[in-house]
Amino acid sequence: MYEYIFVETSLGGFFTEATYQETITEYAKQGWRLVQVLPTNYNGHGKPTGYEIIFEKPVQA
Repeated sequence: MYEYIFVETSLGGFFTEATYQETITEYAKQGWRLVQVLPTNYNGHGKPTGYEIIFEKPVQA
């Protein structure tokens, strides 16, 4: 069985810096494994502006 965590992050943009690499590295050091990246917010042109990273790790028994 696995437990999951959902973390909001940014892939960067014209005025913002990307934070996804730091987020993935930080959670990997804690034993989490990257499962998927999902777009969660969109601008008026349909371009994704917010993302959620899904991590998993085995449940400690």
